[in-house]
Amino acid sequence: MSEAAPASIGSGRYDPVTDEPRWIGEWLRADLARDGAGEGEPFAIAVPPPNVTGRLHMGHALNQSTQDVLIRYHRMAGRPTRWINGTDHAGIATQAVVEKQLAAEGITRQELGREEFVKRVWAWRETSGGEIIEQSKRLGSLLDYRRERFTMDEAYAKAVVEVFVRLHEKGYIYRDRYMVNWDPGLRSAISDLEVEDREVTDSLVEIAYPLSDGSGEVVVATVRPETMLGDAAVAVNPTDDRYRALVGKTVTLPLVGREIPIVADDYVDVAFGTGCLKVTPAHDPNDFEIGRRHGLEQITVIGEDGNMTAEAGAAYAGLPSDEARGRVLKDLAKLGLVRKETPYTHTVPFSQRSGMRVEPLISLQWFCDMTKLAGPAVDAVTSDAVRFHPDRWKRVYLNWMDEIRPWCISRQLWWGHQIPVWYRGDEVHVGAEAPEGEGWVRDPDVLDTWFSSALWPFATLGWPEKTADLERFYPTQVLSTARDIIFLWVARMIMMGIEFTGEIPFSDVIMHSVIQAPDGRRMSKSLGTGVDPIEMIAAHGADATRFGLLLMSSQQDVRFAEDKIRQGRQLVTKLWNATSLVIARGGSLDGDGPDERTLADKWMISRAGVAIGSANGHIVAFDFSALADTIYHTIFDDFCDWYLEFLKAGQATPKVAAQVLEQLLALAHPMLPFVTEACWERLPGATGLMVDHQAAFSPGGTSFQALREVSYVKEVVTATRAWRTERGVSPREELLGTIEGQTLGSPEAAALSGSLASIRWEQVAGSAASMIPLSSGRLLLSRVDVAIDPEAEHARLTEAIARAQNERARSEGMLANERFVSRAPAELVEAERAKLARFAAEAAALQVELDALGQ
Repeated sequence: MSEAAPASIGSGRYDPVTDEPRWIGEWLRADLARDGAGEGEPFAIAVPPPNVTGRLHMGHALNQSTQDVLIRYHRMAGRPTRWINGTDHAGIATQAVVEKQLAAEGITRQELGREEFVKRVWAWRETSGGEIIEQSKRLGSLLDYRRERFTMDEAYAKAVVEVFVRLHEKGYIYRDRYMVNWDPGLRSAISDLEVEDREVTDSLVEIAYPLSDGSGEVVVATVRPETMLGDAAVAVNPTDDRYRALVGKTVTLPLVGREIPIVADDYVDVAFGTGCLKVTPAHDPNDFEIGRRHGLEQITVIGEDGNMTAEAGAAYAGLPSDEARGRVLKDLAKLGLVRKETPYTHTVPFSQRSGMRVEPLISLQWFCDMTKLAGPAVDAVTSDAVRFHPDRWKRVYLNWMDEIRPWCISRQLWWGHQIPVWYRGDEVHVGAEAPEGEGWVRDPDVLDTWFSSALWPFATLGWPEKTADLERFYPTQVLSTARDIIFLWVARMIMMGIEFTGEIPFSDVIMHSVIQAPDGRRMSKSLGTGVDPIEMIAAHGADATRFGLLLMSSQQDVRFAEDKIRQGRQLVTKLWNATSLVIARGGSLDGDGPDERTLADKWMISRAGVAIGSANGHIVAFDFSALADTIYHTIFDDFCDWYLEFLKAGQATPKVAAQVLEQLLALAHPMLPFVTEACWERLPGATGLMVDHQAAFSPGGTSFQALREVSYVKEVVTATRAWRTERGVSPREELLGTIEGQTLGSPEAAALSGSLASIRWEQVAGSAASMIPLSSGRLLLSRVDVAIDPEAEHARLTEAIARAQNERARSEGMLANERFVSRAPAELVEAERAKLARFAAEAAALQVELDALGQ
C-alpha cells in the first residue's frame, strides 16, 4: 500500500489521467519485474523489441496491451512470469537520426570517422533513446524494466558473434556476389521490410534489336531502357512458335554493338509485350536467375550511387539513371529503333529510409543459406508445436518457407554489429577477435538488424551461457506481433531458436490486428491519419485506452473507434463508483462470509463464476475482444446495474458484495490494472497489490436455480419499468401485479422483483390490468385504485405496433438495397440487421399484448 495517495483516492471522484501515474511508481517500487511469487509452471513472453528511435504508436499500444493481459493473468494464476524487455539498435533508423544531427552541425560521418561516429550514436542512445520504454510505463505495461536488454549490449553482442561463427563453420554463412535490394541514398543493401512498393506510370517502350546476320530483328519491351546497356541476352519462351527458329542466333545490342545470344527460357511470358525479354542479369532479380541458368555475363551499368557506370559507355557514364533513360531513348529514336511507346502503370520498389528508388544490384555481400535452417522450422509449424492465431497465417508462413532464398545479412553501415571477419591479403579469419600478427583489417560492414533480433528470445536470457534464467524461462510461451514481420523476424527466430538451443522459442504466435485510421486508411503521421495513443491516454486514461483497443481488436484489420475507448472510460468510472457503494453499504473483506446468502447473492456469485470461466476460455483462445466484452457486461450490467440495485434494496449482503467485488477486480485487473489497484486499495480488509493477488481469481459455486429465478425477476422488473415509462407512472408508485401461467419461483424471488419493481403481488382481474407477455406466462399490472381504460390501451398499443412495423419496414427496405449491403461499412449493415430483428420482436410482443387485451 502507498503511504501517500492523490486527493481523489479518498473522495468520490476518480480521475484516471491524474491518478494512474501514481500506480506506475508503486509497481516499480514493488519490483514487479521479479518473477512472480507462484510456484507453477513459468510463463514468459519476449516483447518485440521496439526501435530505440521509436515512439509508442497504436500497433505498439495494442500489442503491449495484449501481452500485458497475458503476463498479469498468469502471474495472478500463480505462475512465475517474465516479460522480457528491451529495444533494438535499429541500424538504419538510428544511424539516420545521428547523421541528421551531424548535418545540422555542418559535418558528415565520414569527416567524423567511424570510431567517433559510433561514440556519438551511443551518447544519443543514452540521452534520447528509449523514449518508447517510458511511454510503455505510462500504458501500464508490466515489462521487466529492471533487466532491460539492448541488442548492442556487450553480452548480447557476444551471442551474435557466436551465432555468426558457428553458422560460418557449418557452411551456412558465406560471401558471394548476388542480387540484393540496393538503396542508392543509404549506399547500402536493405531488407525487404525497408522496401515499399509504389504505383508508378512509366512508358513501356518497344525497341528493335537487329539480328546479327542481317536477316531481321526482334522487338523487346521494357520500362527501363537505360538498363539495356547491360543486356547479356534476349530470352524467348521455348513453346513460342514465333521465335523458336531464332534460338541460338545472336542480335547486335543497339548503342553498344555487342553481340548477345537469343536463349530459350520458361520464365518468359508469351503474352507480355512482344514475347521477347531483354535479359539484364546485373539489374533484375529474375534476369539474374535466367543469367545463372544460361551462364550469361553480369554487366553492371548502374552503380551504387544510382549513376551510370563506365560499363554503360562513355556517352552515359556518370549520368543519373533517370537522366540516362531519356538520353538512351533519344539516341534509339535517332537510329529508328523505337517501335512503340505506351503508358504502363506498375509497382516500383522504393526505400522507406532514403525515399530513393531501390536498385536491384549484384553486390559482394555476406549471405546466410536458409534452406537447412528452414526444414526444422517448417516441421515445428506443420506439427503444431508452433501455432498461429489466426490459423490462416500458418499457410502464409509455410508458403514463404517453401520459397526461401539466401538471406543477405551484411549492411554498409557503421552502427550495428560489425561483421566478425578479418582480412589480410587473401587470408580470411572468422572469429570474435583478430588473429595474432600485423596487417589484419576487419570487414567494415555490419550485420542486418534482423540477424541480431532473430536471437532475441534466448540471447536476452543469457545464451550462450547456461544461465538460470535461460533454464527457467526458455522456451517462452507466446509471441504477439504484427503480420508484416512474420518472415523477417518470426520465421528467423524459430530457425535460430531450434538451431542453437534445440527447442522452439515459443509455442503460440498471435498476429494482432492492424489498427487503421477511422476512415479505413493506414495510420500515418505523414498522411495526417495517425492517432497518438499517448494523446488517448492523456484524454481518457491508460485503462480506457487499453480496454478500447482490445475491445476493437479482432482477427481482421479494424478501424480505430474512439467510442470504444470512451466505453472503457465509462467502465472505469462505473467500477470506481461500485466500489464506493459497496464500502458505503458496509462491504468488507474482514472476517468470514455470512452463513446464509440471499437469492441475489447466489445469483451474483454464479454470474461471476460464469464470467471467470468464460474469461479463462477467452485467454486460452487469445480472444481479447471477447474477453473485454465479458468483463464489460459482467461489471456494468450484472454487478452494477442489477446486483447493486439488489444491495440498495436490502436484498443482497454487503459482505458478499465485497467478496464478489474482489473477484471482479481480479478478473478485470489484467485489462484495467490502474483502476483495479485503486479500488482494491480502498476495499476494507484488502492487503498487498492486486497484481499479486491470486485467491480471488477463481470461480465460486454456481446455483442454476438462482440463475433461472433472477433471470425471470430481471425480465419482470424490466417489463414493469418499460410499462411505467410508456404511461408516465412514477417509479415510486406501488402497482398491483399477477403472473399468469408461471410463478415467480421462490418467495425470495417474488420479494426481490416486488422490491425492485415496486409491485404488490396479489390477484388482479384481467379486464382491469395491462397484460405484458413474458418468456413464460404473462404479467398483469394495474395501478392501485386506477382502472385501465381498454379503449385507450387499445389505441396506445395499436399506435405502438404501427411505429414498430414502420421501423421494421424501413430496415427491410435498406437491407433489400443491394447497393447499401455491398458498399456500406460492415458495421452499419450489421447494425441495420440488428434493428430489423429488434423492431420485428417489438411488434410481435405488442401484438401479443393487444390480443390479450381483447380476451
